[in-house]
Amino acid sequence: MKILVTGGLGQLGWDCREVFGPKHDVLALDLPNLDITDSDSVDGVLNLWKPDSIVNCAAYTAVDRAESDVAKSWHVNRDGPALLASRAQAYGIFLVHVSTDYVFDGTRPVPDPYVETDPTNPTSVYGKSKLAGEREIQERDPRHAILRTAWLYGSHGYNFLKTILRRAVNEPQKGLRVVSDQFGTPTWSRRLAQQILAVIEADAGGLFHASGEGHCSWYDFAKAFITAMKLDCDVRPCTSADYPTPTVRPANSILENAALKKANLNLMQDWRDDLHEYVERYRDALLNAVRI
Repeated sequence: MKILVTGGLGQLGWDCREVFGPKHDVLALDLPNLDITDSDSVDGVLNLWKPDSIVNCAAYTAVDRAESDVAKSWHVNRDGPALLASRAQAYGIFLVHVSTDYVFDGTRPVPDPYVETDPTNPTSVYGKSKLAGEREIQERDPRHAILRTAWLYGSHGYNFLKTILRRAVNEPQKGLRVVSDQFGTPTWSRRLAQQILAVIEADAGGLFHASGEGHCSWYDFAKAFITAMKLDCDVRPCTSADYPTPTVRPANSILENAALKKANLNLMQDWRDDLHEYVERYRDALLNAVRI
């Protein structure tokens, strides 16, 4: 099978290339070689490569910056998927699109999770633009899969774990303060790549949640990571009010992989197990990357 991965230099796109590669013919592209908002760029790649499937990992993911960079966020997160969906429909390509927990407002009591059939109500520019992208695909392309994920981390690119690791390694005496009143489902990008491949190979269309099993707070997540990395750095809880950001984060981002389980396709593991495997694989590389 020939699979085109957009956003190939991001953490998920990178892992998709590594996971898909042993079994399939993979082309992973990113800017400037592929711009999902440019019809000439997309058509050029599709005509040359002729993929069986497209996995769209390209997105505007700077959540806080999106609040002031509204036009670009919508252009990438809505117009890009719309273009891919129209071309996928025209070329007969199976499109897999990655979406987000931010399509929900997060007001549901913890630990009640969100399932695929729950009503959406995004409150941020990022969340609204991602939901618009979902709807463009649903309206334009009957043969697609949308996978919503949350709290993504990996070995490549930028993420929450690498941010706190840099501070823990270079300024351990300052300690870490991490919000403890936001809850979600940490997701290892490599595991998500494996899940995406399972969906493609099963030709399973529809809307799926695909995040780590279980849930925790950002504080719990950070504490578990620093402990697994065997670092001597104090991690203390704080509230969202203590750490204000331009975007109000959902207090509850817990996703339940109900549709994957119903289809007998769920490969997602408990977030603690994936975190330990992640550390076992990449501990030395992670430490070398953040040391000043």
